[in-house]
Amino acid sequence: MALDLPNPLGLTAHEFARAWARAGAPGGAAAGLERYARFFREGLASGEGLDVPVAPVVREHRSESGEGTVVKFCQRVPGPPGAPADKAYETESVLIPMIGKKRVRSYTLCVSSQVGCAMGCVFCQTAQMGLIRSLSAEEIVAQWFAARHLVSRPDPEAAIANIVFMGMGEPTDNLDEVIRAVSVLIDHRGPSIATSKITISTVGNPAGIARLAEVVKRPGWHRLGLALSLNAPNDEVRSKIMPVNRAWPLASLRAALGHWPLHGGAHLCLEYVLIPGVNDAPEHADELASFVLGEEYEARAPGSRRNVPRYAGAPLKGLVNVIPYNPRDHSPWPAPSEEMIVDFVARLTATSVYVKRRRTKGRDQMAACGQLGNPALRRTRVGVTVGESAR
Repeated sequence: MALDLPNPLGLTAHEFARAWARAGAPGGAAAGLERYARFFREGLASGEGLDVPVAPVVREHRSESGEGTVVKFCQRVPGPPGAPADKAYETESVLIPMIGKKRVRSYTLCVSSQVGCAMGCVFCQTAQMGLIRSLSAEEIVAQWFAARHLVSRPDPEAAIANIVFMGMGEPTDNLDEVIRAVSVLIDHRGPSIATSKITISTVGNPAGIARLAEVVKRPGWHRLGLALSLNAPNDEVRSKIMPVNRAWPLASLRAALGHWPLHGGAHLCLEYVLIPGVNDAPEHADELASFVLGEEYEARAPGSRRNVPRYAGAPLKGLVNVIPYNPRDHSPWPAPSEEMIVDFVARLTATSVYVKRRRTKGRDQMAACGQLGNPALRRTRVGVTVGESAR
């Protein structure tokens, strides 16, 4: 018989064990810890005192890449208050195969923190939906549970080694639930993902970055990764493609990033979606280098790059991740050419900026960066405020 227990998807092992003991379950807290571990490691969602409702996987899309099969999967979740009961709402997550230096395949799981997004970035498919609602910690962790136990992976022995909060939604817009979800994901009796293998991506909310910086100072959280969705090297361009920049301009973002506590060999990740005719010119590469290098730009950049805005402060210990644009539905822009990508990366590299190019995977199945979001739910918000939780 199932006990009346809170959902373990939203609890750490010791929180669940205390609830198990309070419910009078046999074996007390020690048995609760064991049942918690079996739930996460074996996928044992029912029986032995538990009956956990895990959002079902309702759709899967697969596409091939040079490193294996990319799997986008959707889970059905309730709509916001006031939404029609018969309307389907879904999370979207992506399993991305990676082959490391030792030629061993693992997966990166891209998870969503909201259904839709309120940030309005014009190049992003999710932004076309608007914000429908935020997800609870249980619904975020359920994406890992589904990837591990419900989705048929072509290589089931390959580990889910990394988790990136780069799916639908703005994580700092739902930060309480995101932090709680991470606390479950890193629990050694639960998913047991190393903190250093989890990255939270933000459009650039300085207050959210500052709050996360305080969390990172906690024991066990020091290596949590931060990624900034930068996408433009100056305020004029960024405000056109990312309306939030009008409230949070680049100077304020750079100041917030400068206070992020980095440990060991960690780097900030500066995501730069390369869009033809928007942010791909040589002068854009120069401005981006100036943003990263700050007061050292003059010393590192070639002498011909004179008319570039300067940023105060020490260089950011950052990796610029150049992401070739993946066209959304009805996009006004195509994907960039190979020549354009190579030239942009080379110009950045010439200034000694640490830069990598992200390999495109899942574009044909609308599973690549910036392509998540169900067009059928476009602009169907039902009285939802920014940051509203499902609870």
